[in-house]
Amino acid sequence: MSADIPAHCYRNPVNWLAWGFGSGLSPWAPGTCGTVVGVVVYMALMALPLGTYLLVVLLMAVFGVWLCTHTANQLGVHDHGSIVWDEIVGVLVALVAAPAGWLWILAGFCLFRLFDIWKPWPISWLDSHVEGGLGIMLDDLLAGVYAAVLLQITSLFLLT
Repeated sequence: MSADIPAHCYRNPVNWLAWGFGSGLSPWAPGTCGTVVGVVVYMALMALPLGTYLLVVLLMAVFGVWLCTHTANQLGVHDHGSIVWDEIVGVLVALVAAPAGWLWILAGFCLFRLFDIWKPWPISWLDSHVEGGLGIMLDDLLAGVYAAVLLQITSLFLLT
């Protein structure tokens, strides 16, 4: 158990979702651990038709606003490091319509983590100016969009 998380929070299953099924409780690189969970979720969803995949990701993002708000309020911290639902959904955005193969999944993973950590503008602005679950989700969704665009551009040059 993390010393800065109140004991009662561990009994709430909603928090376990926000913590990426516990991956966000890792003492090392919780955001990266949450992103790994996102890749596992991606592998379960990648065979869906594109429209269905996008709908699932949209629903997860909307749900994530509520989920992250709830857990942040329980923890008393705006964007506690253990909250990784945003990374899970962000990497799903990064991998939208990704070409088949492990190399592309790994590239999407790495690009998402790069943009999520680096936070180029306007991701950095969103991260510091938008509060609550919406703020927690938005910067990762935009990092996912940046990663998806770069992944698609790269695939155009390498696969055509």
